[in-house]
Amino acid sequence: MMDYFLGEDGLENVYSWSIPIHATVILAEMIYSHVSDAKLYDRKDVATSVYLALMNFGLDIVMKAFAMGVMFFFYSHRLFTWDFTIWYWLICFVITDFAYYVLHYVDHHSRAFWAVHITHHNSEYFNLTTGFRSPVLQPLYRYLYFSPLAFLGFNPWHIMVVYAIGQVYGTWVHTQTVKKMGFLEYILVTPSHHRVHHACNIKYLDRNMGMCLIIWDKIFGTFEKEDPNVPVKYGIYPKMPDNRPDTVLLYEWRKIWKDIKQPGLKFSDRINYIFNSPGWRHDGTGKTVRQYQKEYWSKKLMKKGPDKRKTA
Repeated sequence: MMDYFLGEDGLENVYSWSIPIHATVILAEMIYSHVSDAKLYDRKDVATSVYLALMNFGLDIVMKAFAMGVMFFFYSHRLFTWDFTIWYWLICFVITDFAYYVLHYVDHHSRAFWAVHITHHNSEYFNLTTGFRSPVLQPLYRYLYFSPLAFLGFNPWHIMVVYAIGQVYGTWVHTQTVKKMGFLEYILVTPSHHRVHHACNIKYLDRNMGMCLIIWDKIFGTFEKEDPNVPVKYGIYPKMPDNRPDTVLLYEWRKIWKDIKQPGLKFSDRINYIFNSPGWRHDGTGKTVRQYQKEYWSKKLMKKGPDKRKTA
């Protein structure tokens, strides 16, 4: 069985068996949406997701040789040599999932990387095709997060195989049709957890960054439950002016360019506009997600204050 997933063929095998499964579950969700009048899908939105997925896939192919070359360079200087046992695969899966968590965290907290990742979040719909709404430029740097794993002795092809399996699972959690998953809510990233991640509600911003395992969010303080009293609102704020392909792809880059062109800026301010948190401004007029959430929770506590005094 393990031989099926070894080498470059293993990566292709993962994607080949996942295609008919994806097609089946997407069709099932579309039928459910139509029959129940849930309005989970929009033709233009699905077309945008396909367009972004194809561009990401094309860049992935272009970058493949270089990215794997970098990872194999680290693998050739590896610190450890592992036997290909079940423990090897389990550890490879866990640390690859952690590497993705770090990648995803940076994508949300550094503006240049958010400009790449924003294409995955700008839809106001949330369905299985949203999982294919790829950050187009991510193949330019994604391999850098997995290279340390190769340095630890994990074969780059094996890293990419377990990453691909994680991606398949990560696509399936983009759904509103599955509400809760029982005890799995404590272990895995579930549809409920990922709905929170795609929300633009202040309470939910930059939460639930994991792809398969939710433990990283619980360890590092980025976990948030889906609150029935705070219905999820999908998309980004402020909304994009239109859904043209160039707008969807270049929206945040154009805003960055406008910011760094401001006259009289110090060099450090221009760098901050590129790499600091989204929302940062040199004159202090902007607000980052952390500042918005600090205000949000402060208001919550103030509202609870009188109630506490009444019951005292």
